[in-house]
Amino acid sequence: MEFDWTTFALEIANFLVLVWILRRFLYKPVMNAIAERKAAIEKTLADARMVEATTQSLKQQYENRMADWEDEKAQAQTQLAKELEVERVRLKNALQASLEQERDRDCALEQRRAMELRHGLEEAALAEGGRFAARLLSRIACAELEEKIRGLLIEELPHLGDAELQSLRVACQDTDAKIRITSRYALGEEQRSLLAQALGRVAAKPVVCEFGQDPDLIAGLRISIGPWVLRCNLQDELKFFAETRHAGR
Repeated sequence: MEFDWTTFALEIANFLVLVWILRRFLYKPVMNAIAERKAAIEKTLADARMVEATTQSLKQQYENRMADWEDEKAQAQTQLAKELEVERVRLKNALQASLEQERDRDCALEQRRAMELRHGLEEAALAEGGRFAARLLSRIACAELEEKIRGLLIEELPHLGDAELQSLRVACQDTDAKIRITSRYALGEEQRSLLAQALGRVAAKPVVCEFGQDPDLIAGLRISIGPWVLRCNLQDELKFFAETRHAGR
C-alpha cells in the first residue's frame, strides 16, 4: 500500500480544523463555565464567611445586650422601688394633710355653727329684751315723761354737732320745706310754739311746723325736714340700740 501524501495532508488539515472547532466552540465555553462556577463558589464561600462573621458579631452583641439588659433591669427595679417609696410617702402625707384639712373644716364648721347659734340666741334675747323694754316703757310712758324729753330736746338743740346743724340749715333753705314734728301725745299750742321757736333759732330763720301723732313712739318726738331726721323718742332709741348691737357683731 502506498503512502499518499495528499491524503495525509488532508487528514492533518481535517484534524487541525477539528481542533480549532473544538477549541472555538467547546473548550472555551466549558472553561468559561468552569471559571464562572468557581467564581460563584468562591463568592458563596466569601458570603458564608461574612455571614458567619456577622453571626458571631450579632451573637456577641446579643450577649452584651443581655448583660446590659440585666443591669438595666436591676437598675429599673431599684429605681421603681425608690419611686414607689416616694409615692407611698407622698400619698401618706397627702392623706394626712387631707385629714387635717377635713378636721380643720369640721372644726371651723362647728365653730361657725356655735357662733351662729350664739348669735341667734343673742338676737332672740335682744329682740325679747327689746320687746320687754318696749312693754315696760309703754307702761311707764306718759305725757309727763314726754314733756321732760321735750324740754331736754329744746335745751340740747343749740348744742347739736356742727354737721347736724349744717344739715338742718341746708334742709331749711328750701322755701317750701316744712318741719314735720311727730309726738306720742298731743301737743298744746304753747308746746308747739316753743318747739317752733327753738327750731327757728337753730335754723337761723323762721320755720313752719306740721304736727302729728304716732303711738308707736312710746314717748318723745321725731323731727324731720326732708331727708334730715332728729329722733328723740323711746322707740327710735330702742331700735338704734338693737341695730348697734347687731352691727357690732
